[in-house]
Amino acid sequence: MSRELAITVMIVAALLVIAAMLFAWRARLRRDSGLTAPLGVPEHADVTGRAEVLYVATTRHEQPLERIAVKPLVYRARGELVLTDRGAALSLDGAPTVFLASDRLVSADLATVTIDRVVEPNGLVRIVWRIADGTLVDSYLRVADGGPHTVLAALQRLCAAPESGASA
Repeated sequence: MSRELAITVMIVAALLVIAAMLFAWRARLRRDSGLTAPLGVPEHADVTGRAEVLYVATTRHEQPLERIAVKPLVYRARGELVLTDRGAALSLDGAPTVFLASDRLVSADLATVTIDRVVEPNGLVRIVWRIADGTLVDSYLRVADGGPHTVLAALQRLCAAPESGASA
């Protein structure tokens, strides 16, 4: 085989792999097009804490390697986790603010592995929450300032909090 033919075969193979990846991602986006996260922060929510985070992924519950494309939590992004008395707001760069009210939050714990990311033991915060149809999903965050323990206790209190009867 000549050198030019070998290079051509490698380029064609690389293009086929890239095309397959693009096709698979577009199919995932179509499959998950009906899944959305709740947007907007309620009025008069008192901020109790803030943390700079890297949003890593949202996956099916207890399946850390099965990414789902919940809008607007489709792509990794830097942002801020804002803890309030009514829930947690995830304000990511270039996306609308997602607000997970206390009644949507199921649990919060630590994780080591998820799709696209493996970190030191217990280096990720996993938030288990319900999307609009009641399906459980896991969202993973990497806390940039202070480590995961700085927000974990507050998130766990929000998960255990009863639904607030306060008016907005």
